Amino acid sequence: MTAANVGLRVTGLTRSFGSLRVLDGVDLDVPGGITAVLGASGCGKTTLLRLVAGFLEPDAGTIRLGGRVVAGDGRAVPARGRRIGYVPQEGALFPHLDVAGNVAFGLSSGRRSTTGRRRVEEMLELVELPRNVATRQPHELSGGQQQRVALARALAPDPDVVLLDEPFSSLDAGLREETGRSVARALRASETTAVLVTHDQGEALSLADQVAVMAQGRFLQVTTPAELYLHPASPAVASFVGHAALVPAQAVGGTATSALGPVPVRAAREGRVLLAVRPEQVAVTAKDEPGCLTAEVLEVSFFGHDATVRVRVVGSDDLVELTARVPANGVPQPGTQVGVRVVGEVLAFPEDPS
Repeated sequence: MTAANVGLRVTGLTRSFGSLRVLDGVDLDVPGGITAVLGASGCGKTTLLRLVAGFLEPDAGTIRLGGRVVAGDGRAVPARGRRIGYVPQEGALFPHLDVAGNVAFGLSSGRRSTTGRRRVEEMLELVELPRNVATRQPHELSGGQQQRVALARALAPDPDVVLLDEPFSSLDAGLREETGRSVARALRASETTAVLVTHDQGEALSLADQVAVMAQGRFLQVTTPAELYLHPASPAVASFVGHAALVPAQAVGGTATSALGPVPVRAAREGRVLLAVRPEQVAVTAKDEPGCLTAEVLEVSFFGHDATVRVRVVGSDDLVELTARVPANGVPQPGTQVGVRVVGEVLAFPEDPS
């Protein structure tokens, strides 16, 4: 069986540390491609990865690789027998080995001669590194190069699944994006099933074929990046993926009325709802522009090409705060008042899901 047709399936996986339940009966199907497990720190995503890798054993549930049970049902295949590649946060290259030695480390002794050298060259080409990098020491590489070498080392033995634990978190923004794209290209070119753990929603949405949003040891939604962003399953998902502000409202048909005034909603709703208003739906204008609400600027985060502005609606009994994106040449100052209006149809969720 090759890596190209091996999937990963997790069923009812539970793990506690003392009285703290970190994973609470999670199910995840990874048929192939790249799946990103997205969640805040402490939600259980790294514990999930370590269970799949074989570094920890579950309290309950099963882990299957292809048709093989590697954990659960009375079986516990050790990590070395699972045919899994693992890329940790910092790459963790062996400092006493050069790049070629690191990449060849997981190969059998029979593949460390001519065949092994050829495999090292193939892996370096796959992760878009020049051949002359092979003789360098890890400390002579940039952070992005180290992560690519770590991936090459994980891919060299032709694993069934590659697990990546926040592999780009220590890189600066530009290098992080470049390295992420390179790693994704390498994984797809090798047709390797991969699970990427990250807390960065941009990383998850841009690199993965499937995104699994995790919170408090459970999955809130597992779907494609586009479906996740356009059709979040709950207010919690909408708030986390896209930084939507949640605003209580009263809905009748296709319109919801709240402290934001009447706004159209995507699906006809009746009764109390929560509106999920994303930053791209909030227009910032002059304070006295007709049809706008008055808001006080609370905070500004400037990014050069644009800025995010957090505002509080003035004159409402409800405390309503929104986030908006504005161009670099139109950034208001904290403490000033501006006009805001909601543009387009807004997602609406029943306030009481039951």
